[in-house]
Amino acid sequence: MLLAVPNVSEGRDLERVARIGSAFGGERELLLDTHSDPDHNRSVFTSAAEPAELVELLAGGAAAVVDEIDMRHHLGVHPCIGSLDVCPLVWLDPADRESAAAAALETAERIAALGVPVFLYGDLASGPGRRERSFFRRGGLTELLMRMGTGELAPDRGPAAPHPTAGAALVTARAPLAAFNVELDSSDANVARSVAAQLREGGGGLAGVRAIGLALADGRTQVSTNVEDPAAVPLGRVVSEVRRLAGRHGAAPRTAEIVGLVPEAALDGYPGDVPLVGFDSDRHVIERRLEARRG
Repeated sequence: MLLAVPNVSEGRDLERVARIGSAFGGERELLLDTHSDPDHNRSVFTSAAEPAELVELLAGGAAAVVDEIDMRHHLGVHPCIGSLDVCPLVWLDPADRESAAAAALETAERIAALGVPVFLYGDLASGPGRRERSFFRRGGLTELLMRMGTGELAPDRGPAAPHPTAGAALVTARAPLAAFNVELDSSDANVARSVAAQLREGGGGLAGVRAIGLALADGRTQVSTNVEDPAAVPLGRVVSEVRRLAGRHGAAPRTAEIVGLVPEAALDGYPGDVPLVGFDSDRHVIERRLEARRG
């Protein structure tokens, strides 16, 4: 069995999110979780199935996303280049790595058949400079249109220009990661950006951590991260480093949230003074969620 974690550029219209969730397996009880964020204007779905069934599920879900979301009207703080912005397939057992890669490539073909250009990133990237999502998201959809128009950036699958309403999509196969956001007690977005810049691996921070600093509604600020190996770098360590870096500015972590599901090892040593908003270990820990589903 594999997981899929499609990220779509809609987190405010919850009726629309529900319709998309049905297409990603809600009607067949293959959808494990939906996480929507109005500030990011983004929803993250987690689905589970055998590889062939998962590819069909993602193809149907992608078609629903293309029908439902028009990027010409999208506003949100999270970087993105398409309505189905990211679609990773996730192996839970290293023995399934090749199966996940094959399913991801087939999924890319099915998305491309909808007229949406697909870029492969991570382990499936067609070149070392194309491994990071930030390479494609730089400047957003407007700059992507320009880069594709000049021939600087060619898709791995699909048409040579973004879809007129759906933009483009990013696809990969990977191990489980942790999408983890930490809210600061500071209203200064520059503090969040400074913390993120030093926290991420590219800035000399924690290995395998990607981070951006964001200004949210109501004067709140957030350090939004992806932790690529949450067993090696558990979330408690991320909080500790955010605490250290934010402390230089007289700020501190206030709350945190996990987006989607995480491996149980991600929670090792998590501190009790930074609450995980909305977290339910029975629903949001991969091992427990799948065990309950089997039971």
